[in-house]
Amino acid sequence: MKKTAFVFLAPGFEETEAIGTLDILRRGGLAAEFVSITDSLEVQGANGITVKADRLMDNLPAVDALVLPGGLPGAEHLNNCEPLHALLSAYYTQGKLVAAICAAPMVFGSLGFVNGRKATCYPGFESKLEGATYTAEAATCDGHVITGKGPACVFAFALEVVRYLQGDQAADEVAAGTLFR
Repeated sequence: MKKTAFVFLAPGFEETEAIGTLDILRRGGLAAEFVSITDSLEVQGANGITVKADRLMDNLPAVDALVLPGGLPGAEHLNNCEPLHALLSAYYTQGKLVAAICAAPMVFGSLGFVNGRKATCYPGFESKLEGATYTAEAATCDGHVITGKGPACVFAFALEVVRYLQGDQAADEVAAGTLFR
């Protein structure tokens, strides 16, 4: 059975992080979909690009990973979405993969997911990683929590998600096929 992931869209999301991550996850063999946290499938990103999500948050099936792109004010909207907090908390407690890039690791900081873990985020958001050891890496995996630094790091971040769910060979094949490094 194919591994699955949801990438959540909030108004003001970082388009490069959302679209790039979804693309890399699909290249890595995952059944990945966009989920809108709004009541509309169409969500406008921080740079005016509108993306049509695959689903709304209502009645989501179980998946293997939940992924949060950053961007502002997108990450703030994610951080203020109580239904998303509940879903993330359930996945985190079950030991399922949760991943966030750029400003979105602030959500993990507010939920206590990075307390005692290594994590990275967009420069200037380090204080939002409550209790974490900041790495400044492009992508950091600590247990079942993956964080990414920012838009230019989307390949490293998404490949960490692929590596976690699909293994080294799948991640290495996607990296080679996309000429990453």
